[in-house]
Amino acid sequence: MAEFTVNPTRFDPYKNFKFRVRWDGRHVAGISKVGALKRSTEVVRHRHGGDPSSSRKSPGRSEYDAIVLERGVTHDADFEQWASKVWNWGSGLGSEISLKDFRKDVIIEVYNEAGQLAIAYKVYRCWVSEYQALPDLDANANAVAIQSIKLENEGWERDFAVAEPQELSYPE
Repeated sequence: MAEFTVNPTRFDPYKNFKFRVRWDGRHVAGISKVGALKRSTEVVRHRHGGDPSSSRKSPGRSEYDAIVLERGVTHDADFEQWASKVWNWGSGLGSEISLKDFRKDVIIEVYNEAGQLAIAYKVYRCWVSEYQALPDLDANANAVAIQSIKLENEGWERDFAVAEPQELSYPE
């Protein structure tokens, strides 16, 4: 694991409301919610022949949960364009999926309260398994229309090249 220094003056954890998402080398506009990064490893139980009263446990396969991204509906077509690379209805036999580029690597960035990049995670080989273009529409509601994509992925890791930012102090 990479070495990093810890800021001895920081006692508060980072907040969950300052973040950005990048793919194709640019930040994606308007994302208001990112699902949790979660990994689960199967437990393989086995027993030794000379010890019939208890079982032992060892790690098996690891699985990475899908990540849901949500944002308000706008004219920006990023979500829809990516989802259409996985399944483009009506495009004709042999062209329903864009095999060359339906997967993308995604970077999730977390910022501190001052807006400095604090933590980043790289999410690998993502593709859209669900796309919601519009929510339920309700003339009696007072809410923002939200669209979402569900990203299947093949793993993620923290980017330890992102160093803890130097926290600022204003002169008195």
